[in-house]
Parts: sequence; structure tokens; C-alpha cells
Amino acid sequence: MDQAKPKITILIADDHPMVREGLRSMLTAPDLTIIGEAGSGQQAVAQVKALRPDVVLMDIRMPDMDGIAALEAIKEAHVPSRVIMVTTYRNTAFLLRALAAGADGFVLKDIPRNDLLATVRAVASGAARVDQQFLQQVLRDLAETQPIEAGETEHLEPLTPREMDVLRLLVEGLTNQAIGHALGLSPGTVKGYVQTITQKLNAADRTQAAVKAIRLGLIK
Repeated sequence: MDQAKPKITILIADDHPMVREGLRSMLTAPDLTIIGEAGSGQQAVAQVKALRPDVVLMDIRMPDMDGIAALEAIKEAHVPSRVIMVTTYRNTAFLLRALAAGADGFVLKDIPRNDLLATVRAVASGAARVDQQFLQQVLRDLAETQPIEAGETEHLEPLTPREMDVLRLLVEGLTNQAIGHALGLSPGTVKGYVQTITQKLNAADRTQAAVKAIRLGLIK
């Protein structure tokens, strides 16, 4: 007889009890279980280290330590928990900071229940999930504020087909691990591709590479 598949364990971090209760209600499902809650960033880090949940739903604006600082602390502690940032704010800086800090997901608090459940399950399985409408809006807004300069494309080294595959997923906001999962590559190999792409596009980092790819029409 097959053993039952282990439930996905979840920790909810938000400084508003009503929000935590709402998320708890939305996440009621046979394959999910809430194992802890935190009302501040420091509490979230301590709870994650103690409970080691599969997935953390992390608010951004919290007392004593904001959610992105808590995310950084969790990643630095090498805890395997995967972190989804959950926020009310369509804030470009929040999204870019969260992705740079290693967030595995980024969603808005008005996300429909079924989408939230799908996001939690996908992130728990190793994928990355970012609110695509918001991400594309941010990238295109950034691209529009940085018009193409004369001669900018003349000396760019062409990207290989595989590098274009990686770039498309990078623009979608996927992490190296998620890109590797999608393309059948190791995270280390993906990291090498991302470094090559940023060099070829004369970009400082992966976010700037994504913005430049949109500006130059490499990704529609």
C-alpha cells in the first residue's frame, strides 16, 4: 500500500492577525498544513529556523525587521524553506529587492484563492512564481524610462539559442533553480548562462539584463 504523500508545511508571517487568519482560511486544503505564525520579521526568522517549514508566506511591511530583511536572514541561514512574499503594495522597489534577495515567489494580497494554492504548491515543488502582470508592468516601465541610445546595439554579442531560452525565463522572474528545472539544467549551469547573458548585454545584474532585453526588443 502506498504511503500518503507528506503535507506541505507552511508558516504565515504578517503583523495583522486578521490577515493571518484570512490566509489560514484560504490555505485550507488536504495537502497543506499551517505549522506556525509570526507577527514580525524577527519572529518569522526564529520560527523558520525552529520549525523549518516547506513554504513561508512573508509580508513585507512588518515591525522590527521587514519581510525582505527576514528573507535575507533566512537565506543566509541556509534554511531550505522557500519564501513567498505577500504584499498589498504594487511597489517596484519591493519586487526588485525581493527578487534580488532570493524570493521564491511574489504575490499580491488580492490573489484569488485558487491561484494562491497553485503558487504554494508550485513553490514547494521547486518552481518560482511571481505575479506576472505586475512583473511585466515593472520591467516595461523600467524599460520605457531607459530609451535605446544611438549605436547601443551595434557592439552587442549575439545570444545563442540556449541563452535566449534562459533569458526568456529570466524575464518571467524565475530563479536559477526554477530555470534549471524548466530547461533540464543544473542551477550552476544556469548561473553561468545568466553571467554570460549579463556580460553580452552589458548589464550589471539579472534585473538590468531583463529590462535591457525588453528595451532592445529581444523579448516581446
